[in-house]
Amino acid sequence: MSSPTIGWIGAGRMGAALVARLRAAGYDVAVYNRTRAKAEALTAHGATVADRPVDLAGRDIVFTMVAASADLEEVTTGEGGLLTDPDAAPRVVIDSSTVSQEASAAVRVAAHKRGSELLAAPVSGNPKVVAAGKLTLAVSGPRPVFDEVEPVLRTLGRGVTYVGEDEVARLVKIAHNVFLGVVIQSLSEITVLAEKGGVSRAAFLEFLNDSVLGSVFTRYKSPALVNLDFTPTFTMPLLRKDFDLGLAAARALEAPMPLASAAAQLVASAVGAGHTDEDFAALVLEQGRRAGLELASEHADVDDGLTPDE
Repeated sequence: MSSPTIGWIGAGRMGAALVARLRAAGYDVAVYNRTRAKAEALTAHGATVADRPVDLAGRDIVFTMVAASADLEEVTTGEGGLLTDPDAAPRVVIDSSTVSQEASAAVRVAAHKRGSELLAAPVSGNPKVVAAGKLTLAVSGPRPVFDEVEPVLRTLGRGVTYVGEDEVARLVKIAHNVFLGVVIQSLSEITVLAEKGGVSRAAFLEFLNDSVLGSVFTRYKSPALVNLDFTPTFTMPLLRKDFDLGLAAARALEAPMPLASAAAQLVASAVGAGHTDEDFAALVLEQGRRAGLELASEHADVDDGLTPDE
């Protein structure tokens, strides 16, 4: 597929960042968002705005990136949905939402009825990761379709992994996000432990990030943990939703997850304590409270490791 036209449904923080990358690569992109102003903001990058998802049905490839399973069903098969035009349908629908395997399978069936192919392509990263060119994607669906659109997918980030047929990319992403939650909780615990023993959070995390245990994730979350800036990249309610999906998959597959189950309860507790609009790194505040510490910003200059690729 040479120079395909692209539609994009869902222009939140992540969607907007990815549309900007597609436009920078020269693709013709039209965008729909429920809150129209967010789509209109992308006209500065040269994107056009669609009034309804169905108005994108004539595009070659349409990406969807919405918050939950019900939202995906609404924008694809609901009133005015992408797959409701009797005369047109995109060649390929690529869904990058984090949704259940059941919702994904239902949309796949609906797409096939319209002559469209569905690729599940959930992503790992946040808008700053996107800007740095370090986003990664797990993709599942028909292998020939993946091979056809892979050049477009590689525009979005540095890593695109084909993981298998049908909905298995959903399980990969859910497993990824469960691990994300377990890691941020563990990172919060050991950082508070070090601070209670007299070590600044900045010094402890600098040591950790330079050790074999450091990672892209621990480094880019360090500024939030040190300076308590919880500008959201991924909120606690969204993390709780992904824990729910992961633990449901674990029950269905008879795969015990004791650490994940404990972390899920701590995330639910943080949501109950009011941490609903902050970044999920705010778990460190709850950990500090449990340890008898009232955390304060260290106002330190901390490298997040997200220098954009040249």
